[in-house]
Amino acid sequence: MSSPDTQSFIRSRMRLSAVPFVPEIRLHAPHAGSGLSRRRSGPSGAPYWAYAWAGGIALARYLLDHPDAVVGLRVLDAGTGSGLAAIAAAKAGARSVTAVDIDADAVNAARLNAAANGVVIDALEADIAALSAPQAEMVLAGDLFYSDKAARASTPFLEACRAAGARVLVGDPDRKFLPRERLGLLATYPIADFGSAATAASGNVYEFG
Repeated sequence: MSSPDTQSFIRSRMRLSAVPFVPEIRLHAPHAGSGLSRRRSGPSGAPYWAYAWAGGIALARYLLDHPDAVVGLRVLDAGTGSGLAAIAAAKAGARSVTAVDIDADAVNAARLNAAANGVVIDALEADIAALSAPQAEMVLAGDLFYSDKAARASTPFLEACRAAGARVLVGDPDRKFLPRERLGLLATYPIADFGSAATAASGNVYEFG
């Protein structure tokens, strides 16, 4: 999809809906008649940006419940997807928020979702594996450890951010490829992961160190 086509599709075929466990935020979400299964984008071919994943939900809930963690800071949301965590950071009082994703369609979805929630974020198309440490005091990493390949690409970037002095928060439902030896648990929420048949699971927030 081209970027204009993505925006048109989102506006016309998806509905603004409150995010489960984070009702303060609404996202353009698919429904039975959206035809989303026919829209393919991103490296995996799946329109992952159309859904709120457990890690992003957990990060958003944590930031809204603990605005002191982010207020007044420059924030980078790495692998933003729908833009959920970035929007939460902006709502919680971040000085500025940059949302980065490798998928141009995700970037456009994040922009539309931010506008729908009345906040301003700077959404950029980029591969975090190719980025140097950003000028940010807080880095958010929601759902970056869904595969071994993704984990190996993400971890060095988060290490560089941490070495540059940024605080790094990771949101994840305890997936297999988490670098657990580097993480300290901050909060756990009863959130089912996207695509999970389970009625309950854990959406966790960790500090990367």
